[in-house]
Amino acid sequence: MLSSLQALRHIPQRTLNVAPVRQFKNKVPEKQKLFQEDDSIPVHLKGGAGDALLYRATMLFTALGTVYALYQLGVASFPKKQN
Repeated sequence: MLSSLQALRHIPQRTLNVAPVRQFKNKVPEKQKLFQEDDSIPVHLKGGAGDALLYRATMLFTALGTVYALYQLGVASFPKKQN
């Protein structure tokens, strides 16, 4: 019985000591060079095709949301007649 209790005591110690160690490359200097270049590209599009896609999707959703909000305001301003 004592040996099983000692075995249970060692289990949490073993699981806590196995933490993965990950090393990541620092990409900040590369990004700083990219965004500080003096070219005609706006800063919100310097990230490449992914940034352009996100920008266009955001503009599309903004325009559609504005049109829908104006439509709903129009619908709400003219209530239906009750018979």
